[in-house]
Amino acid sequence: MRRTITAAAGLAVLVLGTHPSKADGIGNPARGLEYAKANCAGCHAILKDEIESSPNPDSPAFAAVAATPGITRTALSVFLQSPHPTMPNLIVAGEDADNLIAYILSLKIPAETMPN
Repeated sequence: MRRTITAAAGLAVLVLGTHPSKADGIGNPARGLEYAKANCAGCHAILKDEIESSPNPDSPAFAAVAATPGITRTALSVFLQSPHPTMPNLIVAGEDADNLIAYILSLKIPAETMPN
């Protein structure tokens, strides 16, 4: 039984990939990028190579958010549904939140490519 579960899990990784936004099947990273361009780029650097160049220096780059240790879909979901004093009164919910979270998680650097 354990061998069957392990084989099924391995097959799922091969089919779905190991990327967090693809593996859970929630959200569309491409649509999340479009949402970010329209709604977030005024303050945040939203592209992968813009880790320290947000238009507003108080706004973290999305790549930096993705690189935060322990960042998860749940943490991002709670953050996007909660007003914050440093952000405009903007709550991202529903499909927009799923897509934006999928995009931010797509910016994570895979552990095997991180420098030691």
